[in-house]
Amino acid sequence: MTSPHPAPRVGVVVITRNRRERLLHTLDRLQGLPEAPPVLVLDNASTDGTAAAVRERHPAVAVRVLRRNRGAVARNVGVEQLGTPYVAFSDDDSWWRPGALSLAAGLFDRHERLGLLAAATRVGPGGRADPIDDQLSASPLGVAPDLPGPSVLGFLACASVVRRSAFLQVGGFHPVLHFGGEEALLALDLAAAGWGVAHCPQVVAHHHPDPGPRPGRVARMRRNELLTCWLRRPWPHVARQSAGLLREAAGSPQAARALVGALPRIPVALALRRPLPPEVEKSVARLEEAGAIDGAAR
Repeated sequence: MTSPHPAPRVGVVVITRNRRERLLHTLDRLQGLPEAPPVLVLDNASTDGTAAAVRERHPAVAVRVLRRNRGAVARNVGVEQLGTPYVAFSDDDSWWRPGALSLAAGLFDRHERLGLLAAATRVGPGGRADPIDDQLSASPLGVAPDLPGPSVLGFLACASVVRRSAFLQVGGFHPVLHFGGEEALLALDLAAAGWGVAHCPQVVAHHHPDPGPRPGRVARMRRNELLTCWLRRPWPHVARQSAGLLREAAGSPQAARALVGALPRIPVALALRRPLPPEVEKSVARLEEAGAIDGAAR
């Protein structure tokens, strides 16, 4: 017997930690979408009653509480658990424009090599364009004939949709990085596996970040830039970037913290090192020459 309601094509994975009120506001928006996507919240070991609040206010939203803070890797758990062919990511301060997920599903249906869609991002109540949108639109990698937009090797996780099978094939977000600039490595891994990563500005996400300070973020980003280099780039790049951060650490507390954070993770990065295929490394080099690459891929 055929169900009167078609199975959802896109689900939404939301990661959060100790930001209960922001998360509840985001879920209000996601629950109001016309696509009525299944929503799964991955709670990274919050201590502020997040899970109970979600279950009370949004009983239709599934919640999985993790025993420890797994950072971006919590998204991997969500993608594994959701059964939809496409999965959109939201953070606890971001959501999708009504109709955006339907547009995304149509693009994936029509472009079989598309592994990840990088949406346009509108920031804050005024809806200004995130600066990354212009960078993605102007990608020097151009538009492949079998993809719906410019090929890119960077994106914002909270404004992205993935093909579930492609995401799981490459292992999702890498555990060595934990959190901070984790997107570049996933883009590289998808490209290395033959999947397309494309910017599709007709699909729109909204992001309302907390205007307050984000302690430690710069150091984490710099740490993960270096670790991504160790994991995927040729040895001359590894040597150059490592030496550069070491020199900078002498006069920069942020660089020093990044270096200290990276050192204990480098043995694991070495064990998991998998250099990029030549054609992907050439794409990275083109982006570097144009000054258009996310720092974490350098």
